[in-house]
Amino acid sequence: MAQIVEHPEVLLYTRIRKSPYFYASRRHGVRMYSFYNHMYHPRHYGDPVAEYWELLNGVTLWDVGVERQVEITGPDAFTLANMLVPRDLHKCAVGQCKYVFITAPDGGIINDPILLRLDENHFWISVADSDVLLWAMGVAHNSGLDVTIGEPDVGPMQIQGPKSKDVLVDLLGESVLDIPYYYCHDYELDGMDVMVSRTGYTSEIGFEIYCRDASHNAIKLWDAVLEAGKPHDLAVIGPCHIRRIEGGILAYGADMWLDTNPYEVDLGYEWMVDLEQEADFVGKEALRRIKEQGISRKLVGVEIGGVGLGSYNDGSMIDFFPVYANGKSIGKVTSACYSPRLEKNIGYAMVPIEYAELGMELEVETPAERTSAVVVRRPFIDPEKEIPRQDLATAGVPDESST
Repeated sequence: MAQIVEHPEVLLYTRIRKSPYFYASRRHGVRMYSFYNHMYHPRHYGDPVAEYWELLNGVTLWDVGVERQVEITGPDAFTLANMLVPRDLHKCAVGQCKYVFITAPDGGIINDPILLRLDENHFWISVADSDVLLWAMGVAHNSGLDVTIGEPDVGPMQIQGPKSKDVLVDLLGESVLDIPYYYCHDYELDGMDVMVSRTGYTSEIGFEIYCRDASHNAIKLWDAVLEAGKPHDLAVIGPCHIRRIEGGILAYGADMWLDTNPYEVDLGYEWMVDLEQEADFVGKEALRRIKEQGISRKLVGVEIGGVGLGSYNDGSMIDFFPVYANGKSIGKVTSACYSPRLEKNIGYAMVPIEYAELGMELEVETPAERTSAVVVRRPFIDPEKEIPRQDLATAGVPDESST
């Protein structure tokens, strides 16, 4: 009988696209890749828990060149962008970023990207793992709108953690401290045009640097960040799923998909799905009906008993975990990990609405056992996101009124 190979190799070859940082990030000893937007994506470099502590206590660099940009320009770019997302982009200033949904005609979630407004009619959509470029081209086709849609030669990287601000100051100057949360600013660095945004996938202090002309400049930028990071003990890591689960950040393809809508994932805030705006965005009427009728299931936070579940991005969660109530299968855990800080297993579960109340006791079938679980609030840590929102320009400066 053939033996199961727990972690078979991933084939590196020409058919799969490479991030502009692929060869740079590979130098640091990538131990596991996954695929994201049809590209190789480093998941970790050997010890995801050690990477978690590096993120919490210091500064980390991530290759996220897989976050392809969908660029929309032209006289009608604003109109098209406002059709694609349920947020009212009249409330998005030039130089501002917004977390948005891109919704389907039935209200399902096509993507949950960061939208960046570079000019009145110039947008980047920094996409999660689905084909937004093709969707945007399809929506624009025969629309009569004068727009140009494409994928620019841009590669983002993330610099995350409490010391990220120190690395960015050494790299680009004190003005980076003045970039507000979810805003962006252009810089010139050693002949390279880059844009810095105060965003990230961690709920920690963090930045993303978008490298223009990335096919030529990405490795040069990577090396510049490494050099600036040396005095601050910068570590190269993969995306930290322990921290994103703690922080209430969802993963497209796991926690949401085309068959889920913003209300089911508990992100149907009036500002996130603005049904009162004038724009007739894709999925508006369906989402109006869903809001009026109510939802039958909901993504909730869960604490899970039993042995430690791993770090999620270490191969410990190959598939969804079944959720049971009164011996009956009712739903699934979509993401889960062991939180070293909380010293417990935490995650998200999609369950029928009657099982979504806080304190509801459930059972979960993990790879090791069937164990207890309880519905709890999410995010698990810093629910108001005070950590990433803090004013960096005044951080550490004494309050004169208190002295």
